[in-house]
Amino acid sequence: MYPVPTSMSPSRVEAFTACPMAFRFASIEKIPEPPSAHMTKGSLVHRVLELLYMQPATARTIQSAAQAFEQAVSEYQLDPEFTMLALDPAQEQAFFDDCWSLTQAYFAMEDPALVREIGLELRLEAQVGDLTLRGIIDRLELDADGKLVVTDYKTGRAPGLKYEQSRLAGVHFYSFLCEAVFGQRPAAIRLMYLRTGETITATPSAQSVKFITTRTTAVWKAVEKACQTGNFRPREGALCGSCAFQPWCPAFGGDPSLAAVEAPLRFRPMAPA
Repeated sequence: MYPVPTSMSPSRVEAFTACPMAFRFASIEKIPEPPSAHMTKGSLVHRVLELLYMQPATARTIQSAAQAFEQAVSEYQLDPEFTMLALDPAQEQAFFDDCWSLTQAYFAMEDPALVREIGLELRLEAQVGDLTLRGIIDRLELDADGKLVVTDYKTGRAPGLKYEQSRLAGVHFYSFLCEAVFGQRPAAIRLMYLRTGETITATPSAQSVKFITTRTTAVWKAVEKACQTGNFRPREGALCGSCAFQPWCPAFGGDPSLAAVEAPLRFRPMAPA
């Protein structure tokens, strides 16, 4: 009934397990979603840090970060990911102020001049049977011993212990990609939570890497079955209130067949002022 995807990323794996119906709308029917302030904020701060790391190590100062921030802001002021937020002047100022605060917070966590980066916003992919696994690594670097380290920036708050391992699952996915592409398992994977100044670090193992391929293949088979049967069941939870597809979700009395026509009209990008 629906085309079966031939690739999976960490975010798509988590999206399907969170709600198959939302996954159908976004990943199978490819219905555009309106941006959210926290996602756009994360994208902008990632861009600032990417620009910072394009500088020589000795030039990675807070002054260079300010210049990178100005460039990122000028880029995003014309981007639908920002313009569709429809912020008023006061909200826009608060948005950018918070982005700059997160950038400053990064400097309290580590000295970028000491980081031996070898890849920024690095796109990797590897085959597992007929399935392509792909992902984008925020930063790949070498530690003091010349071993790989995967670093992922987060602009939200660090999770509690109950959810820590689920957040690390995506970065373990990247450790699999590194091993498949470079023939080397990373010595460490790190989540840097800029808002709270916390860093969560884990050491990937052969078992954790194998678990990623096993779990992803299992999720893909569930996706394949749902595509063949058309049975994408909604899964109600805490995220339903912020889900852009709620008007067409059967769990809320909506008609999924109307989403492909109505959603693009509702979520049409706004032209910048």
